[in-house]
Amino acid sequence: MALDRGGDIDCRLIKRTLCFRERETNRAVNFTGRVALDSQKVAIVGLGYVGLTLAVAMAQRGMTVFGIERRENVVALTNAGTPHFSEEGLGDVLAAVVARGQLRAATSFADIPACDSYIITVGTPLDANGVPRLDMVRHAAAEVAGHIQGDALVVLRSTVQIGTTRDVVAKVLEDAGRRALVAMCPERTLEGDALREIGALPQIVGGLNEEATIRASALFGALTSSVVRVSAPETAEMIKLIDNTFRDVRFAFANEVARACDAIGINAVEVIESGKLGYARTNVALPGLVGGPCLEKDPHILRHSLGLRGIDLEIAGASRRVNERQPQETVRQAFALFERRAGRRPIRVALAGLAFKGVPETDDLRGSMALAVISAIRAEGYSAPLAVFDAVVSDANVRALDLHLSPAGSLVEAADDADILFVANNHPAYRRTMFEHIADRLAPDGFIYDYWNHFGHEGPTVLKQRYFTVGGLAGWKA
Repeated sequence: MALDRGGDIDCRLIKRTLCFRERETNRAVNFTGRVALDSQKVAIVGLGYVGLTLAVAMAQRGMTVFGIERRENVVALTNAGTPHFSEEGLGDVLAAVVARGQLRAATSFADIPACDSYIITVGTPLDANGVPRLDMVRHAAAEVAGHIQGDALVVLRSTVQIGTTRDVVAKVLEDAGRRALVAMCPERTLEGDALREIGALPQIVGGLNEEATIRASALFGALTSSVVRVSAPETAEMIKLIDNTFRDVRFAFANEVARACDAIGINAVEVIESGKLGYARTNVALPGLVGGPCLEKDPHILRHSLGLRGIDLEIAGASRRVNERQPQETVRQAFALFERRAGRRPIRVALAGLAFKGVPETDDLRGSMALAVISAIRAEGYSAPLAVFDAVVSDANVRALDLHLSPAGSLVEAADDADILFVANNHPAYRRTMFEHIADRLAPDGFIYDYWNHFGHEGPTVLKQRYFTVGGLAGWKA
């Protein structure tokens, strides 16, 4: 059945084939789950990036969804059919499901009827010591425990340290004397493309028992045709952490390659891309900033989980250190390059790309390495207003950061009379801008330092020593 993002799905009963992983033989087997959509009541605790997109996707497929969110402004916007963040296609679908009465938000469970399923999607940020916080998960579980009736399903979807489903969520419910089927189904969608990916990606499900796994698999099987059943909630928790830690390690190696190439005086992009040509065994990533709400956090959660068991994940720890120190190293490098080039300070600095990524586009500032770049710029003694441009983040949200930033109307405007223009995310608007239109607005000795290599394809006759990248300082002339 085709999925129309903006329209109704006219059916009362959906059959889905759920692809399970049979532990004993490690082969795929089939299980047919049935979910009566028009009778399903689902409560989703937390209407952030994960919770709201999930709520909309479930409501779009015919379920009655209640979103519990303590931020009153988010509740008001949701009930008005307006997302509180930027996400492709979300606004139209949210407005449609709210108008049909299939999604309603509230600040508490006070006026919410008993539900068949409860899904916890609250945040799990790191504390000041880098330890994952579980207080919001614990509080959400307690709220569910105060509302649940009968053998309802409770699913944890937040990214958590290993054992949280069993030791926190299930324990809170047990201590409250509530019977429930408890499972873990980690969120794995790409911000900016979440609505499509919810229906396209396999959903990982691990329950505390077989009945919980089957119930959760049937529920999430209404979202996608592929559900992967794993043997325990700890396995599901680990899968999410391993996925993102692997990516962090891969990117950290690319950044090590960049450091090595700068030290030797050759170009890292040339080394990496030339080495891949016709050689399938090498697939090194390109260097650049590594952050975002998952990659900056999940390796720490994984290491903390294993640290509690006496295991130090050395590669994961080293990779995170490489990626976290990169803004300081590269900003220091760029400032030193300019001083050697122009022989002067003070300088005028600008930055493009505040959101943690540009593709798919988002206005999410959580874990944005651009903020780390700004911090590094300030550490170099730069105290003047910093001209910034982002293609998605609003000027109001830029000013709300309270970082002495001056929003510019375009990338070209941000470059105006700048000595260094840092490009900190990969929004396609930057690549669509003619390099000369940007570079010609720079100060006479100015240059672009691009973490994403938007213009590396241009030849030296165009770049004219006005463009540098991570691992791309080869050929600089004083």
